[in-house]
Amino acid sequence: MEALKMKLFFVAMAMLIMAASAADSPAPSPTSDATAIFVPTAVASFLVLAFGFLF
Repeated sequence: MEALKMKLFFVAMAMLIMAASAADSPAPSPTSDATAIFVPTAVASFLVLAFGFLF
């Protein structure tokens, strides 16, 4: 019974993930500056990784 619940939970999560990935996000405008968002995000990611390794 427990295995059946786990399988149903896994299938439900897979369906939710597929539904979320199927939703198309709006395309950015051609004049958008992607590096303005990418650089702070990359720095924050490296800081979090360093914090995780140290502590």
